[in-house]
This record gives sequence, structure tokens and C-alpha cells, in this order.
Amino acid sequence: MFNVLDTVERSVFDGIFSALDAASRPIVGPADPRLLVIPIRNSAGAVTGGLWGTTLFRWFEIEMLVVPPDMRQQGIGSALLTAAETEATARGCIGACVDTLSFQAGPFYLRHGFTLFAAIDDCPPGHRRLFFRKSLV
Repeated sequence: MFNVLDTVERSVFDGIFSALDAASRPIVGPADPRLLVIPIRNSAGAVTGGLWGTTLFRWFEIEMLVVPPDMRQQGIGSALLTAAETEATARGCIGACVDTLSFQAGPFYLRHGFTLFAAIDDCPPGHRRLFFRKSLV
């Protein structure tokens, strides 16, 4: 009866999102999602890292933040995060949230004022998925 897919056209996402937004809108208002992306490019113009997020419901959701290995420990990640938080605040966001894995960036987010509020053990096996949030007001 249902088809499980692992690739779809953009119109499938748009249809599901529109249905969810229509059901939620009378209670919370429009989701109004907007991308917030800051790419890092190498000298050839190829994207080698950066920040990918979305603002919606007056929150900034960081989906990916990666600094190329040869650029780490130079303040690049902090600069990306600061620029993104500044833009999110300009868009009216009141908070930021992110999840990361226990072997990745937890200490980074703690240093930048985020608070751990949830974790999932063995996701992936042997590690934890950590959820952080931060007030932007």
C-alpha cells in the first residue's frame, strides 16, 4: 500500500511539508523556513566545509558545521558560528539548537554557550548523539 523511498523529487518534500505546515499553522503560525548557509571554499572554488542550517519558528537549527582539517584550531568554526548566530538573531530567532555525536563537537558547543539537554545512547553504536540548545536573546 505504501512505497518506501530513498530518493524523491523536491515536490515530494514540498507536499509533505505543506500538509504539516497547514495542520500546524492555526496553532503556531507559519513555519517560514529559510536556509542559513555559510560555505567554505578552497582556492579552486570547491566547497570543503562550512555551516548549513535553517531558521524556522524563530529558532536556528544547525544541521552541519565542518571545518576542513587543515583549517582547524584557527578560530574558523567559532567565526562561522558567530556569523550564523548574528544572522539568526537578525531574522528574529530566540534560540539555536544542534545535535552532534559524542566523538565530534560537544566541547565546541559547550564553549560557545550551548547547554546539553538530551542524549541518545548507542547512536551510532558505541557512541552518543548529543542535543544542545542556546538562547539568542
